[in-house]
Formats: sequence, structure tokens, C-alpha cells
Amino acid sequence: MNLNELAETLNKMYSNASEGDQVANIHLFGVKYADHILRNNYKATEIVRRSGIKPSYATELSKGIKLSKYVTPKV
Repeated sequence: MNLNELAETLNKMYSNASEGDQVANIHLFGVKYADHILRNNYKATEIVRRSGIKPSYATELSKGIKLSKYVTPKV
């Protein structure tokens, strides 16, 4: 998955989340794709920028990436 594909996936996960779950889906994205993001040295700010969601959500994506060391998604 390249940077644009990651951004598109993030946008879809955010856009398709139910009301009140958008930020949780950003965290989930970070958990699910952390290995790929870290292995390729992609920056959360760049993924969020390309996704078209609010730039401030880069912090939330970073939290998800960090959480990936401790959790696994159920879905």
C-alpha cells in the first residue's frame, strides 16, 4: 500500500464511521496499518493531509500508531 492508498483508506474509514466514532476509526486505522506506516517511514501528517480530513487529526493517527504496540483490532 502506498501513501495515497493509505490516505484513501483513512478517508473512507473516517467518512463511513457513525456519528461519534470518527476519531475512534482514526485510531483503529493507526493500529491496523502501523506496521506498514512505520516500515515505510510514512508520516502521520502526510497521510492525514492527503486523506483530506482535518490536519489536527494527525495527532489522533499518531496515537493509534503508538497504541498498536499494545492492542490488536477485533475487526
